[in-house]
Amino acid sequence: MGKLSTHVLDTVHGVPAQGVALELYRLDGDSRTLLTQTATNHDGRCDAPLLSGPALTKGVYELVFHAGDYFARKGVSLPEPRFVDQVVLRFGVANPDENYHVPLVVTPWTWSTYRGS
Repeated sequence: MGKLSTHVLDTVHGVPAQGVALELYRLDGDSRTLLTQTATNHDGRCDAPLLSGPALTKGVYELVFHAGDYFARKGVSLPEPRFVDQVVLRFGVANPDENYHVPLVVTPWTWSTYRGS
């Protein structure tokens, strides 16, 4: 059985991003269902998988990371409105028996992701 996990890396400070609030949604047509809300730990990861086993199903999901709030708490001078504020990653799970790791590498001006395992 597969699992879904994430972590956040702050490349401005060169550290794991601790305390980034995030939400996970499942999308079904026009419907968007909140599955979980959590925050990253001292290692920039969540303490448990976001989904695992039978809870991880084939479909489309969104992760919403509150990166702007994180950088504001770190004392980074941000423009108003923020250039990078909430980062929304929409991705698909084709095979729920596999592991899906969806990390975020972020600064106040750019972000990237990739599929890990």
